[in-house]
Amino acid sequence: MLTSSAMLAAASLRAVEETKLTDCHVYLGSYPFRQLGAENPEKFVQSLVRRGVTEAWAGAFEGLLRRDVANVNRELAQACQNSILRPCGTINLSLPDWQDDVKRCAEVHGMRVIRLHPNYHGYDLKTPAFPELLALAAKHRLQVQLVVQMEDERTQNPKVRVAPVDLQPLTGILQEMKQTRLMLLNANSAMLLRYLQNCPNVWLDFAMIEGVGGVESLLKTWPLERLIFGSFAPVFYWESARLKIQESALNATQTSAVQWRNASALLA
Repeated sequence: MLTSSAMLAAASLRAVEETKLTDCHVYLGSYPFRQLGAENPEKFVQSLVRRGVTEAWAGAFEGLLRRDVANVNRELAQACQNSILRPCGTINLSLPDWQDDVKRCAEVHGMRVIRLHPNYHGYDLKTPAFPELLALAAKHRLQVQLVVQMEDERTQNPKVRVAPVDLQPLTGILQEMKQTRLMLLNANSAMLLRYLQNCPNVWLDFAMIEGVGGVESLLKTWPLERLIFGSFAPVFYWESARLKIQESALNATQTSAVQWRNASALLA
């Protein structure tokens, strides 16, 4: 039988767990096309904390177009120090010696997550470097995030239009690499239905899952344990992610799984 102190401790632990919120998809820095409010890391972190975020996985906007990836990752690691931010290093497979960038992320900066932008970096998932990257990331115990798109093509500057990543090759690659855990960011419902229904070891954020009750509807066909909270802030208003949770009829177990447990399990 539990003592009163043990019961209080258990209740306190449950209260802490219920308030946890891991946002696996945010960015720091200067977006190339407009000012978004993540240029000042301290102010951006304060805005997340006010909204109840207890941990946020942050990539660098500068990683989209800059070629000095080593410096981008060094600056990101410094900006994330002593905060709720977990830095997600940029890896550009079109650059020489990208393997050294992977090693630096893990061994120098102590990162646990790396982020890919194939469409901005000029390669597709058929490149031999992609499965090589997945294997190297597994060796260094790095979680890989792949950003499918940054914005709808219709809203992009006509001189700088970047199409979404073609996900068709994923199924074949991941069936051969069954130990890989790949997190897709900014995939939409059409992409899921077309390419990912039978794709193993893929985790999703819901930033671009639209429609009333979108998260609830997604969970009718997508495993609960492979869905994570991703706001895509500051490109999207953070509150849109919160509303997607609130408007979906999720029970406490489902909510905690999406809001932090699934992300925590990936890094365990």
